[in-house]
Amino acid sequence: MIIGYGIDLQEISAVQAAVDKHPRFPQRILTEEEMVRYRELPTKRRLAYLAGRWAAKEAFSKAMGTGIGTLGFLDIEILSDRLGAPYVSRSPFEGKVWVSISHSGNFAQASVILEENHESKQ
Repeated sequence: MIIGYGIDLQEISAVQAAVDKHPRFPQRILTEEEMVRYRELPTKRRLAYLAGRWAAKEAFSKAMGTGIGTLGFLDIEILSDRLGAPYVSRSPFEGKVWVSISHSGNFAQASVILEENHESKQ
């Protein structure tokens, strides 16, 4: 059963402004594992990656019903599988997490669905 849904839209130019003002801004948003991928990316791709992870973590916190504040950005880790699909590798949620991140122009959008675990009882 779905128990939470969240969506977020982030302007990439706002992320650029935050990084320009606070050069350590990515470390406030990204976990150590996410930072590894961030540093591997070409400079042009980094802002889109950061904005996408920010949007996904905001969407996750909305799905939890708390928003960022109760949950911190570093409480949630979103990595990519071998095909590039994002997945939540660490979070305070015990069930299944479905995450999608999209980029278009100056925007990154993410949606998160939280589903409770169902274990077959046969």
